[in-house]
Amino acid sequence: MAEVQLKSNAIPSIVVRTSNVAKELMSVAENHKVSVKSLDFRLLDSQTFTRIVTNGNDDWIECSPEEINDIHVEMYLNPQFEIKQIYEIEIFSITETPTLDSLDISIAGNGTLCKIYLTIKVGSTAHFNETFEADFYELIKKKKLRANLMIGIFESIMKFNLADLIAKIRIYGDYTFEDQERFLIGEAYEPISTIDDKLILHYDKKHQAMSDEGRIDYSKRGYIVSVVENDLLIEYIKPLKGTIGRNARGEVMIPKEPIVKYEPTFTVSEKIRRDELEKSVEFRAKVGGYVTFEGGVYDIKTEMDVTEISFRSTGSIDTALDADVSINVKEKDALKDAIGTGMSVTVNVINIEGNVGAEAKVTAHKATIEGQVHSSATVIADELSINIHKGKAFGKVIHITRLEHGEVEGEKVYITQAVGGKIRAQEIVIELLGSHTKLTASKSIEIKKLQGGENIFTIDPLLNESRESLQAEDEKMVEAKKKLEAVKKELADYEKTMADNASAYEDIKKKLIHYKRNQIKAPSAYVDKYQKFQYFRQKLESLRKEHQEKSEYLTLISSHHTALQSEIFDARIINHDRWKNYNEVVFKLIDPPIDVTYFPNDGSDENVLGLYEEDGEFSIKVVGK
Repeated sequence: MAEVQLKSNAIPSIVVRTSNVAKELMSVAENHKVSVKSLDFRLLDSQTFTRIVTNGNDDWIECSPEEINDIHVEMYLNPQFEIKQIYEIEIFSITETPTLDSLDISIAGNGTLCKIYLTIKVGSTAHFNETFEADFYELIKKKKLRANLMIGIFESIMKFNLADLIAKIRIYGDYTFEDQERFLIGEAYEPISTIDDKLILHYDKKHQAMSDEGRIDYSKRGYIVSVVENDLLIEYIKPLKGTIGRNARGEVMIPKEPIVKYEPTFTVSEKIRRDELEKSVEFRAKVGGYVTFEGGVYDIKTEMDVTEISFRSTGSIDTALDADVSINVKEKDALKDAIGTGMSVTVNVINIEGNVGAEAKVTAHKATIEGQVHSSATVIADELSINIHKGKAFGKVIHITRLEHGEVEGEKVYITQAVGGKIRAQEIVIELLGSHTKLTASKSIEIKKLQGGENIFTIDPLLNESRESLQAEDEKMVEAKKKLEAVKKELADYEKTMADNASAYEDIKKKLIHYKRNQIKAPSAYVDKYQKFQYFRQKLESLRKEHQEKSEYLTLISSHHTALQSEIFDARIINHDRWKNYNEVVFKLIDPPIDVTYFPNDGSDENVLGLYEEDGEFSIKVVGK
């Protein structure tokens, strides 16, 4: 080590040979009791050495830059190959502003240090001069040495990736970075990590769902787990030893041996398919249902019997609606709930022999409830059958034995006895109607026996629509009509112009044909006019097509509106009994948006009522008995 005394208060200039510049700077700062940030260094020389460690030869050999470039990939990935660098540097105190001080850059790598990135921070300024490019690469080299990274190796991509940046700085002269910019300046040989074996139970991932507050919701603890055909149930990741790599410090990275401890010891039934893949083994469902594991065998079953579904016994049950799962809930005690308070059940088919409790929700393709549905409970099913209903029911085809002030909404609703409540459907059929029931249908309401009064029968073609959506359709039709009229006017103008100039067009066309046949060059004026005619004709065809499209669009959006309005004249309210007490009949029109109301006389036998129009006046009349 040599020291040169400076004529200043700075530390002596120190020249040293080292393999770790960052460590040397820290040592000098500690020995002279100064901050390492107050020190800088100058690279005087660098040497690269390689060797192959064998039993007989482990001497280091110095390599020239050309020899370094000739080292092939196989050598770098040879675990017996070693490479190191020795740097001769001059360390000194910072006494003046460093070159490129306005350029705030940093060097960092990915986790393995196989990819090295240069980052230029926001607000940095580059001032171009004759030595800028050399100074810039020297600064990068020093930053790499401070990060204990090799120089002149693994950086063949650096100049290519920085070429555009340097060209931009050269063009602008002074360039300020408005955004942080990042460049890949070094790339060694990334290893492939070793993969330990793993067993993933995909079917079991729904357990312990979180509540809205972020806590584990124990009411949804996954009593059964449903699957559909081809669902991935279980996956075994095979062990795989990784590959050797070498990072930008020249360090070889040898992968560890894989750990094997999860090899499948279970078996599967014929309802589960085993797929042997290159890197894994997959177990997939061949049928829909729910997964069971008994006696070391995974299986898929479709039907389950439970006494009750409650917080205490099962928790809520959530299966895929298209999974072929059926649940039979056996609790039939009238004083107990088969579906407990607050429970949620989603399943393909469910048969409930007892009651559905307060705040419970049942969702299925097909549901049968032999008990009663609590007033705060909700049942949703395409096919739905309920004995006593006090809550809310939604479906396609719904059968209810007794409706007690509950709400029902579906496509076709059949009720044996209704005592209060609200019913909305396309078609409603009631065997025995009591009092205080609101019935709304888009097609028909049929009553076999009318016992009470204070009922409201409503025909509403917008049953499954909204007034807002209808208003939006009206606005679309108005806009479509405006556009159609504009195109129609423009088309008429073009049609007239084309008709007026048809003969002139044919004359020019004949003359151009004559010139061509006789190999005579046609006058440019004729050619220009012919081309204008051609463009005019194309524009005309385009307008005709646009007119047709806009006409079809207007017809399309108008047809729905018209269909809804016309349907109300086909709708019927049918009472096979005599009208009793006070009942109200309402037909809701779309255009004009008015309600037509009628009060059947007590004791009358007006069995079939419909909407009638005459001279723009609407009324409800008897259309059959």
